[in-house]
Amino acid sequence: MKREVVIIGGGFGGIKTAKLLAKADVNITLIDKTNHHLFQPLLYQVATAALSPGDIAVPIRAIFSKQKNVKVVLGEVVEVLKDQKEIRLKDDRCIKFDTLVVACGAKYNYFGNHAWEKHAPGLKTISNALNIRERILMSLEKADQIDNVEERQKYLNFVVIGGGPTGVEMAGAIAEIAKRNMMRDYNNFSPEQTHVYLIEAGPRILNGYDESLSQKAVEMLEELGVEVMQGTPVTQIEHEKVVLENAAIESPNIIWAAGVVANAVIKTLDVETDRAGRAIVAPDMSLPRHRDIFVIGDAVHMKDADGNPLPAIAPVAMQQGKHVAKLIKNPSLYDAVEREPFQYLDKGSMATIGRARAVADIRGLKLSGFIAWAMWSVVHILFLIGFRNRLHVFVEWMWHYFTYKRGVRLITERPYD
Repeated sequence: MKREVVIIGGGFGGIKTAKLLAKADVNITLIDKTNHHLFQPLLYQVATAALSPGDIAVPIRAIFSKQKNVKVVLGEVVEVLKDQKEIRLKDDRCIKFDTLVVACGAKYNYFGNHAWEKHAPGLKTISNALNIRERILMSLEKADQIDNVEERQKYLNFVVIGGGPTGVEMAGAIAEIAKRNMMRDYNNFSPEQTHVYLIEAGPRILNGYDESLSQKAVEMLEELGVEVMQGTPVTQIEHEKVVLENAAIESPNIIWAAGVVANAVIKTLDVETDRAGRAIVAPDMSLPRHRDIFVIGDAVHMKDADGNPLPAIAPVAMQQGKHVAKLIKNPSLYDAVEREPFQYLDKGSMATIGRARAVADIRGLKLSGFIAWAMWSVVHILFLIGFRNRLHVFVEWMWHYFTYKRGVRLITERPYD
């Protein structure tokens, strides 16, 4: 009988694993709580009206329409029953497995302050991005209708909490909107009245990058008009208000990008975890006492050759998926007493700050400015799934680059309060 392989999660790691098992003698069940694979690195461009959701998402069934050994299930996994070798869904359905690949991703970590999530949404789903876009556009509309300068100001304040790549990219994109792209359409206030704040509790933004690149990112953000506040922890978030140690900022546009925590499914594995709730696994990506269960992607804690934790980025998840698929396809490797350990090949890291602005560290080669931005653009287009999405995103970026216009500026009836 064919081995039953169950994959939890349709992100980069899960999709990569399933695609590489196309010719393997296995049956694959891929489970995700949404019906689409989402290219999360470009979500901030949906939130800032540069791209449409369909540009960065593709139905999972469409990805595997020609791969007959894959069954796609729309559902949310709530528990892994290791001893029974089955997983339980939210609707109490159970699915048996011979091999399980947990690629369930992560969610934003509010560090115990769960009430903050209502006032400062994160950016992990299309729904998050559309709600943030609504808030930004509605704030500009409200500001244009208020004559009193003091009353108007809070609608022209934009606060991004967290100085990682997502926070930096979001702050830069909002600054381009607030201080250049859309200002020609509003007559009641000027670009100088808008304020974009990037708040980082640590000593510097882009902490995982070389210090010189972090400083270069600060300079680029400040050129765009972003007020970068490093070493500034947030003490409280209320309705339309961020409280700092020595100040407070009123704004309906508060975005959280300050760290992640693993999906709750990891807790049901009863495995040792790090502070972010990520599973600590064996070198081959399997659970220490359950060789048939693998954890990959943002849900796992692994270190590189230098002892540093691997970053939660797409290339890591994809390489881990490739490693697990190789083991599953080859019975001699899978059944070996000591399996081949996973080794990550670091091809570099990069973060964009705005139009023709980015920083990149490619195997020790540190780049910034237009060259880094061009490299970032090419890499992200190549990571998109589907020729249509690649072409459409390329055209949209070229249009935006030469015209400074963002086309997806629609306010619908979505709730944003």
